[in-house]
Amino acid sequence: MRPAPGNGDDAIAGRGLYPAAASGHEGANPATGPLPAMLLILVTGLLPVVLLVLLGGLVRNRLSENAWAGLDRLNFEILFPALIFTAAASRPIEPASLLIVGPLVWAVLALGLALGWLARPFGPERFLDFAGCWQAAWRFNTALGFVLVQALPSADIGLYSVTIGLGIPLANIFAVSALSRGEGLTAAAMLRRVALNPFLLASLAGVVVGLTGLTIPAPVLAPVTLLAEAAIPVALISIGATLNWRALGRMNRFTGILVTTKLVILPLTVTLVALALGSSAPIVPVLVVFAALPTASAAHVLASGFGADRRLAATLIAQTTILSAATLPVWMTVAEWLAAR
Repeated sequence: MRPAPGNGDDAIAGRGLYPAAASGHEGANPATGPLPAMLLILVTGLLPVVLLVLLGGLVRNRLSENAWAGLDRLNFEILFPALIFTAAASRPIEPASLLIVGPLVWAVLALGLALGWLARPFGPERFLDFAGCWQAAWRFNTALGFVLVQALPSADIGLYSVTIGLGIPLANIFAVSALSRGEGLTAAAMLRRVALNPFLLASLAGVVVGLTGLTIPAPVLAPVTLLAEAAIPVALISIGATLNWRALGRMNRFTGILVTTKLVILPLTVTLVALALGSSAPIVPVLVVFAALPTASAAHVLASGFGADRRLAATLIAQTTILSAATLPVWMTVAEWLAAR
């Protein structure tokens, strides 16, 4: 028994938090048309996120600041690593895909890293706080991606699984390296911190399982899956409790660069490259949706684990999630158009 499919860097799709579009490629409902169907699926995918963040805002005073910090630590050390492992190991990864899909996925993440750096002059003075927010330019909400890819007739859910399996380790390498540098560690200490980070270890272990086809015994897998299922609800409630709600509707130059990079520039770049190459390969619609996904709640968990500004990271996650309700229908339509060319 392999880890159950449908998990991601930021969720469990097809079960629990994201029940929509759970099985198979249904495509658009002919009675409603493709765009209304996509909008309905998008709203269904985003609504649980918004409701859990709102719940966190409502109960923030029920726990002390130390209790919320302890909850974030539990997520950082145990719950999210379990989720990341099951995400990376959920489907087989063909070694050949490392040479085809890998460079494309890694190029998208590297572009987000580079463009996000442009926000540095306008961000927090302390590099650690900047690094906690910098992740917003490349991290991706994998579970929402599962919901959306399954809604696109042209997109291959198997390719998407490979995409996130190869993307999660590099996303974590970028984030952990930046946050470790922000702590002012020596080069040796930073390398040791990166190598022993639970997010990175879980990512690499999951990829090894995916590449080798190892079978995890059900009694061993069951508790890991239970831990994974708790990660996203806990993270979203904590985000709501941490969030500066007054700042949610305000966007300055710093947050504007990061949000625009994630929701507009990355998918636009994938689209332009596909057009320039005249490509309508099956990976194209998958990469467009992957590049357009809002930031994962893992960014808040990792920022908290390193002692970065949790509130600003939470605000960026909420902003990209809410604004993606407007941008994702556009990119889903573009993805379908590119595949039909």
